[in-house]
Amino acid sequence: MLTSRPRGTEDILPEEVGRWYLLEATAREVSRLYGYREIRTPVFEHTELFNRGVGDTTDIVEKEMYTFTDRGGRSVTLRPEGTAPVVRAFLEHHLEAGGLPVKLFYLGPMFRYGRPQAGRLRQFHQFGVEAFGSRDPALDAEVIALAMDFYNRLALKDLELHLNSVGCPACRPRHREKLQDYLRPRLQELCPTCQGRFERNPLRIFDCKSPVCQEIVAGAPTIAASLCPDCGEHFERVQEYLQELGIDFILDEHLVRGLDYYTNTAFEIMVKGIGAQSSIGGGGRYDGLVEALGGKPVPGIGFGLGLERVLLALEAQGRDLRPDGGIDVLVVTAGAGVERAAVRLLASLRAGGLKADKDYLGRSLKAQMKHANRYPAKLAVILGEEELSRGQVLVRRLDTGTQEEVPLEAAVEYCHRVKETCGG
Repeated sequence: MLTSRPRGTEDILPEEVGRWYLLEATAREVSRLYGYREIRTPVFEHTELFNRGVGDTTDIVEKEMYTFTDRGGRSVTLRPEGTAPVVRAFLEHHLEAGGLPVKLFYLGPMFRYGRPQAGRLRQFHQFGVEAFGSRDPALDAEVIALAMDFYNRLALKDLELHLNSVGCPACRPRHREKLQDYLRPRLQELCPTCQGRFERNPLRIFDCKSPVCQEIVAGAPTIAASLCPDCGEHFERVQEYLQELGIDFILDEHLVRGLDYYTNTAFEIMVKGIGAQSSIGGGGRYDGLVEALGGKPVPGIGFGLGLERVLLALEAQGRDLRPDGGIDVLVVTAGAGVERAAVRLLASLRAGGLKADKDYLGRSLKAQMKHANRYPAKLAVILGEEELSRGQVLVRRLDTGTQEEVPLEAAVEYCHRVKETCGG
């Protein structure tokens, strides 16, 4: 019986990989322009890292983590998000020793067990950034601007930036008390998960997807009215900097994000046309996370963007990210005595920086030319015994069908020059 891929995963086939190259290249380029350096962390970590860093009242920890015991009896978890591993690496390798702020970005797969749907897989991919060492609201605005710049470079339209402040340990207790007083009369109507959150972390109830819970919290007191002076001033300055940058936003007092480590700024970026899961990324400030994971107090801010969701949004808007998946030159052989010369020419074309290939199935000349069009190739270099005896080859443009005989030793330079004018 044929073994199929696990549910909630996707094979990225050769014709699709080009889109991912463009996404990742855009992420790397915009990160470089903003001064962020790439970091790569393991795809699995000790489970404690996520229990402490993400929060045991989150959906991720309660329902979605891929956790198992390894052969040494240790509990390990496939990473469900990128921030906690980056913080762990920041602490373990003393990255602050090189001076603050430390600005990092990552690209890679994450793993969450949930019901698969469009743009929501069990193995998915994220682009994220993390900046450590500053509470400057201008850094909050920079991180948001980087995310928006990434989308803009992909020509993604109809974006909505939702913005909120979730306060800090000084002002959250006041809001917590008000929220619990509001929810207590309807506690039994909440879903079982939110009933459990009522005492541990009632703010998480704002993030529940249950229609009943959403209706109950619609009129609940938000944290905006409970912000302490420092948090209020910080949030005002973030908004001012975004306005300076010309970035529109929507104040969303119900936005809390899905992870426990957020403080102050929280944001989410949404786009129309990809179904119920309209969020394609988000993030915020997490000034207590480094300390929670065993370090000295170091402020931080970052985001994580789901690349599958970005591709869905681009597809919904008719934006084709597929680059040219063909080659520059197909070496075509006409006669049994030209194979050695074909192999040498193929190596020369590749050494010269041209994408090149040849037939390896012993096809006829007609079949090779048909294959060249299907590949597709821009040019076909035809090696015939009679032409080679004179040191010549035929170079055919596949867009127009025109061809020219050129010296074998000049074939690489000629192909370089001509391919730039080829259509398709």
